[in-house]
Amino acid sequence: MTEPVAVTGLGLITPAGEDTGATWDTVRRGAGTAAAHDPALAGLPVDFSCRVPLCRDDLDRRVGRTAWRMSRNAVLAVLAAREAVHDAGLDARTWDGDRVAVVIGCGLGADAVREEQARRLAERGADMVSALTIPQIIPNMAAGEVSIDLGARGPGLAPATACASGATAVAVARDLLAAGRCDVAVAGATEAAVTPLTTTGFWRAGALSRRTDAVTGASRPFAADRDGFVMAEGAGVLVLERTADAATRGARVRALLVGCGSTSDAHHPTAPAPDGRGAEAALRTALAEAGLAPHDVDHVNAHGTSTTANDAAESALIARVLPHRPSVTAPKGVLGHSLGAAGAVEAALTVLTLQHSTVPPVANLDAPAPGFDIDCVTKEPRRQDVRIAVSHSFGFGGHNVVLALARAS
Repeated sequence: MTEPVAVTGLGLITPAGEDTGATWDTVRRGAGTAAAHDPALAGLPVDFSCRVPLCRDDLDRRVGRTAWRMSRNAVLAVLAAREAVHDAGLDARTWDGDRVAVVIGCGLGADAVREEQARRLAERGADMVSALTIPQIIPNMAAGEVSIDLGARGPGLAPATACASGATAVAVARDLLAAGRCDVAVAGATEAAVTPLTTTGFWRAGALSRRTDAVTGASRPFAADRDGFVMAEGAGVLVLERTADAATRGARVRALLVGCGSTSDAHHPTAPAPDGRGAEAALRTALAEAGLAPHDVDHVNAHGTSTTANDAAESALIARVLPHRPSVTAPKGVLGHSLGAAGAVEAALTVLTLQHSTVPPVANLDAPAPGFDIDCVTKEPRRQDVRIAVSHSFGFGGHNVVLALARAS
């Protein structure tokens, strides 16, 4: 059994809202955020997306004088991290930065910068490529900018496990705390990859919904007529501390991170293993670390991408390992799929479910597909005494990460 760590702060900036409160309210209501005719995707077979409801000028004003050098994904990470630190009741101006770790995952990096600078090179020549290209596109720079912004001089890491990156970041941060490498960990992930090339790549892979005539209902996890996910962006950050340290400073504890499981399918670059063995091992490991049995789980925050293969594999996993039918939600019905950021965003939402005893509905779902023996919450939020919850994250490359969280006593 592993010692729990306290979640003392949350920061979210998503298509559902510009902060944690607004995001939770929209997700709790099950209100979809997909919008048609994204200008960045004009002329593509799929031109709809889920965007953060702030333009770049608004984002830059919030960040301040350093925003000019940052890519969009770094800006989102900095804003989410600031909110999380403030929510935790910490002050980056006075803390011991040597004892603060930053672990910010990212699945793809600054794709918009990469595509724009490649276009400039091809059309206008080498002299027109920005000198900021490399520091903006490298996937660790969001973590770097958060560290700079917060004066955090402890370990700085940037996990990249595709759509499991955010959950991996939280798990790695937990391990840093357990090893005594830091006293505070600012952990999460960011993504801003709603770009022509990335969107077209996912479309060609058959991963995107093609419901161009009904975009608000396009993302429908676990539905019989699901046909893919909706591209999205966002960032989620959690502040983690050892429980004793949080108690010493009188911090409010939102929830406890009690277990983490991480495995690889070793099966296929993009398809989940049909037997689900790797994902099941991640789930069982997270529960074992927490000293829990499967029947202790009250709620599952599912990866739920709205793709044919993922939702079938995940529903089978839940039914097999958790046959007592805990409640299931899947935030991508509201938020779309923010790729590397999704695991961190969904971990934060799981914390809020525990804290508020409320399970948000799966947007655009009337009932799970035939054969999916799981208890999806639909249409309205469900009041439920949730004491133990798990958050699933799965990524290309066969990455499986499960976080087990408990209500703070």
